[in-house]
Amino acid sequence: MSSTPTVPATLRYAHDTPVAGLMVAERRVPQPEATLICVHGGLDRGASFGRLARRLENFDVVAYDRRGYQKSRDLGPLSLERHIDDLLAVTRREALRGPVLYFGHSYGGVVALGAAVAEPALSQLVIVYETPLPWILARQSSRPPLTTDAALEVEDFFKRMVSRGAWERLSDSERQSRRLDGPGLLSDLTILTMHPPFEITRLTTPCVYVYGDRMRPEYHRALSAELSRINPIISSRELRNVGHGAHLSAPDQLAPLIHELWEQRCALV
Repeated sequence: MSSTPTVPATLRYAHDTPVAGLMVAERRVPQPEATLICVHGGLDRGASFGRLARRLENFDVVAYDRRGYQKSRDLGPLSLERHIDDLLAVTRREALRGPVLYFGHSYGGVVALGAAVAEPALSQLVIVYETPLPWILARQSSRPPLTTDAALEVEDFFKRMVSRGAWERLSDSERQSRRLDGPGLLSDLTILTMHPPFEITRLTTPCVYVYGDRMRPEYHRALSAELSRINPIISSRELRNVGHGAHLSAPDQLAPLIHELWEQRCALV
């Protein structure tokens, strides 16, 4: 029998959480190079990073349900400032396990960037995936103006970002669960229509803007170029044949990229 420590198969709920009511999950390895903290986007949950976690054998991986979503659904109030505070609290909890990387998917990238701007010493690398930053570069959209009907916005968002067919295939209970996340989603979408929440020029932590080539690649190429122009500490990478939900649909491409970017970051120190 081998005495080599085994890597846990998936994310497991943590017994202690840095914020009361915040659901945190983790996957620990024996000798981590660093801790990767994953921040999910709109209408998602921390558990969706499980496939990615299983492919990162050299990292501790931590994910959590943002307030307003799933097992953190009852935690309020909802605001970007609160989301940033939650991420900073999770980061401080993880500090004893070595350097920290952020991976923010979609709106989760807004939270990750905001945390890195607020407390630059807590994270050593920020990786964001197709994060909407309309105050940097506006994106043309044919969608109707945002309403205050959370359930309506949930259905519209799911159909646009996943597919109409996928929504129809959900069971009644699954649709209801998504609708209960409506206030969280509505808060996220509303924040994106407001004034810039932070100055990207204040970011001093190395950041990589990653995007796929299946959903509005021209916009993401233009946005990443503008980000690099505004703040040269931000670079970009494009993944081929990958859509918006890369952590779910393409973890075999995303995991090695995260490891590569971390090695590059370490080489600069």
